[in-house]
Amino acid sequence: MKPSLTLSIIIVSYNTKDLTLQCLSSIHKTTLDKKDFEVIVVDNASADGSAAAIKKAFSEVIVVSNTKNIGFSAGNNVAIRRAKGRYILLLNSDTEVKPETFQTMLAFMEKHPHIGVSTCRLVLANGFLDKASHRGFPTPWASFTYMIGLEKLFPKTRLFGQYHLGYKDMTVPHEIDCPSGAFFLVCREVIDQVGLLDEDYFMYGEDIDWAYRIKEKGWEIWFNPYTSILHIKKQSGRKHADKTIFTHANASFYETMKLFYKKHYEEKYPWVVTRLVYLVLDLRIMTLCI
Repeated sequence: MKPSLTLSIIIVSYNTKDLTLQCLSSIHKTTLDKKDFEVIVVDNASADGSAAAIKKAFSEVIVVSNTKNIGFSAGNNVAIRRAKGRYILLLNSDTEVKPETFQTMLAFMEKHPHIGVSTCRLVLANGFLDKASHRGFPTPWASFTYMIGLEKLFPKTRLFGQYHLGYKDMTVPHEIDCPSGAFFLVCREVIDQVGLLDEDYFMYGEDIDWAYRIKEKGWEIWFNPYTSILHIKKQSGRKHADKTIFTHANASFYETMKLFYKKHYEEKYPWVVTRLVYLVLDLRIMTLCI
């Protein structure tokens, strides 16, 4: 299907009614011509009345209501399959965009056709950068230096700062490995070549996996700090006060990291490194269950 719009904005919603409505309200104020984009919200069987509230407040938004929570990857894929834009933007429901953000990012992509994916500066409520939007791939070394705190001690060094690429100049556009799925702007041509998000990833790691596959095809991924959005970053499962939710979410995260390593790194590193990686991740999971 030939794209008939410039941009398709995709939001996956799960029990985030108020946040999603705030996000849509910010999109409504965009300076981008309304004829140039569409908004698709995929609701993963929310129990808070999200779908009905969105339809009532924003009649122009396409709402896809799933009968069960199919996860972040599958939810986005549902929308990507029906999207009409030349560019696809994965946007979290807990974000608020500035009026000029879409125009700035689209102009950036149009000017640099070798870039397959880009992201802007994601700012947390405290004013600091959301580091998840500016990452290197989680190689064994990058993950090790991050986990033991060397990155925190020496964030500006290339040797120890590979996990969040803190040694790069954050005031100018530059290449990164992986943006956050909270703002992931990708060309349709890239999706045609690489394929959709891997649905083996239910709630973590799908953005890293997609970015890795995109780079394998020779596309570049860039960070553009000339515009920004607010990432409210609600209390996630990995930080939830409820111990059961906290334990399940963190165990899922480490299982996801095992999946990513098995898929992309297992054959690239010596068996002893692989064994150590799996041992550390398994110990993390076991510790959570104690």
